[in-house]
Amino acid sequence: MYKPFKRWMDFCIALIGLLCLSPILLIIALIIKLESKGPVFFRQQRVGKDKVLFTIYKFRTMRTDAPKDMPTHLLSNPVSFITKSGAFLRKSSLDELPQLINILIGNMSIIGPRPALWNQEDLIAERDLYQANSLFPGLTGWAQINGRDELPIDVKAKFDGEYVKRISLWFDTQIFFMTIFKVLRSEGIQEGRQK
Repeated sequence: MYKPFKRWMDFCIALIGLLCLSPILLIIALIIKLESKGPVFFRQQRVGKDKVLFTIYKFRTMRTDAPKDMPTHLLSNPVSFITKSGAFLRKSSLDELPQLINILIGNMSIIGPRPALWNQEDLIAERDLYQANSLFPGLTGWAQINGRDELPIDVKAKFDGEYVKRISLWFDTQIFFMTIFKVLRSEGIQEGRQK
């Protein structure tokens, strides 16, 4: 009953969000363009619903010579690639806002498992165990507010599986507001390979 309503709600929230945030988005785009060479947006292949690949949009936070298809937390020295504005955008999660476009298009949701990179075979396989790949990936999700980059692959997939079982309007609302709290505190962000 909730799933058809969820798509309609996602579309409305994303549209309102883009309209309300458009002045901020334009300012961010201008800063990125003035600060470093390269495009404003970073595009990357991610795994969507039923493991269909799609192009995700983010504000570019790294130099154009940064490794493209490697999760940042696995880089040995990501700080050397991150731009000055990029450091702030990543810490505040403002770099994720262009994904509102992905939600409007219909290949993402507001709440769901974060979309895996096309080459993160370990995470994709673990999510298969919990049917988490059958959902639209989200701008934020249950695993995001329970550790984000700090979580090992198997633990992240278990949280995604728990979301599959508990998906509801009430649960999505909880995750949405808990995300705001976590973002304000910059919790769970990991830049670079952990020892």
